Amino acid sequence: MRILLAEDDDLLAGGIALALRNSSYSVDHVGNGHDADHALKYTDYDLLILDLGLPRMDGMEVLTNLRSRGQIMPVMVLTARDRLEDRVGGLDAGANDYLTKPFEVPELLARVRALMRKDRWGNTVEFTYGPVRFNTTSRRVFLNDEPVDLSARELAVLEILLQRAGRVVNKNLIADHLTGWDSDLTHNAIEIIVHRLRKKLECEGFSIRTLRGLGYLVEKAN
Repeated sequence: MRILLAEDDDLLAGGIALALRNSSYSVDHVGNGHDADHALKYTDYDLLILDLGLPRMDGMEVLTNLRSRGQIMPVMVLTARDRLEDRVGGLDAGANDYLTKPFEVPELLARVRALMRKDRWGNTVEFTYGPVRFNTTSRRVFLNDEPVDLSARELAVLEILLQRAGRVVNKNLIADHLTGWDSDLTHNAIEIIVHRLRKKLECEGFSIRTLRGLGYLVEKAN
């Protein structure tokens, strides 16, 4: 999943981005509100982590602009503004979560998982599709109740496919959700990842079909 991190403290942002990437998220970072507002206009993110005290445009204005455009992605405010009126104002302006600094990274990651779980999985902790089971909290995959060892990229692609199980998923959508500004994921690379997923997961009752010119379709036996 692709996250925009809007934080003007480069050292803090670097630590947050590293923790998120180690958890298989793709992260883009901006250091001011103007760049955050611009990025949000033109890129489809799965989550925004937003500092309120941004230069060039305050985080509250970024949040207000986001919601006024009708964009419904979840937003986690991450800020030193810890007064009650600040927390209430941020949540009423459209934030889904509000975490004050200083904070512990494990809590940040747990809150990210909770927001993703609600937005992408309807608050389901475990999603089962045929013989495949995906735990949305631990992000572990099981096939016929046996754990499956997947790389970070394999897990990320499978997550996208399972979220859209029964629907065709094209390669551009996969690339958009997994590729940050500082990385690249070609269609050939996606084909290799899907090939590996097939080797690890395909069995009676579960398949990943390739529809030429259209994309991929995850199916289960009736």
